[in-house]
Amino acid sequence: MKQIAVIGGGSWATAIVKMLCNNVYPNEPARMQQVHWWLRSETVVAHIKKYKHNPNYLTSVEFDTDKLALDTDLKKIVAAADILIMAVPSAFLKDALSGLTPADFKNKQIFSAIKGIVPEHNLIVGEFFSQEYQLPLDNIGVITGPCHAEEVAMEKLSYLTIASQNTENAAYVASQLNCRYIKTTVSDDIFGTEYSSVLKNVFAIASGICHGLGYGDNFQAVLISNAIQEIKAFVDVVHPIDRDIKSSAYLGDLLVTAYSQFSRNRMFGNMVGKGYSVKYAQMEMNMIAEGYYGVKCIYEINKKYKVEMPITNAVYNIVYEKISPAIEMKLLTDKLS
Repeated sequence: MKQIAVIGGGSWATAIVKMLCNNVYPNEPARMQQVHWWLRSETVVAHIKKYKHNPNYLTSVEFDTDKLALDTDLKKIVAAADILIMAVPSAFLKDALSGLTPADFKNKQIFSAIKGIVPEHNLIVGEFFSQEYQLPLDNIGVITGPCHAEEVAMEKLSYLTIASQNTENAAYVASQLNCRYIKTTVSDDIFGTEYSSVLKNVFAIASGICHGLGYGDNFQAVLISNAIQEIKAFVDVVHPIDRDIKSSAYLGDLLVTAYSQFSRNRMFGNMVGKGYSVKYAQMEMNMIAEGYYGVKCIYEINKKYKVEMPITNAVYNIVYEKISPAIEMKLLTDKLS
């Protein structure tokens, strides 16, 4: 059996470990024996071993610790695993991997569950591993929604899309995540699904800002219908292949992130729309809003492609140029249809 490791200790990492544990059978040699799990904090590792739950995220999820191989030594975890699922916030990924070299990742499969862009490089996670660690694209994949960690914790029926140019690799990871409350599908669109997962966070911030400003459901429907067109325009230019933008990996993931009560990006945008500063909104949240980093990276990347992206530009202007949300969103209303 291939060994699988999850890298990260946040809510989404915790949810992925929970999914994988459904397919772990320590006493059956032909099945997955343990999930390797890297966490930064020794205190958190000790807490999980003693109390069987993550003390900081999804605390209701109880683990059978016999199914877990916990460690704070990332090099050791990487060496033990064949498949690495990355669930560290994109802004901290490079720091988390410091000390590792391309040799450490040789023959490894990397699946990104990050849904963000590495800020220092303006690269989606797959491209980052390809360029920085010389991993072939066939060894890189993406895990995307529509799926929120909080509903995984409650075992509400959810769907995941697992993408890789090597669909056999994707199918294997899908089989290890699939369980009673998780259904999985496989895709070969690693660029489109990953860029879409970045952009949906940006548009969730826009949705939150508009809600904070008092815009209603009618306008939200227009905003999000324009957002999926913006996603299609961008990914079709960046990676032009035949894809159905209406499928759950693209449209579904956008909808749940833009509308859900569990969406941290929508929550962040809502606070900004209500008048809180970006810095204060970040301090108030106990989780990372990936769209904050993602919008700057997409804005920079789009200088090359020059795709018309009015919603992305509006969020960038509010978050980074400190333009009044009320003024910027009023200007945006004249650009939507």
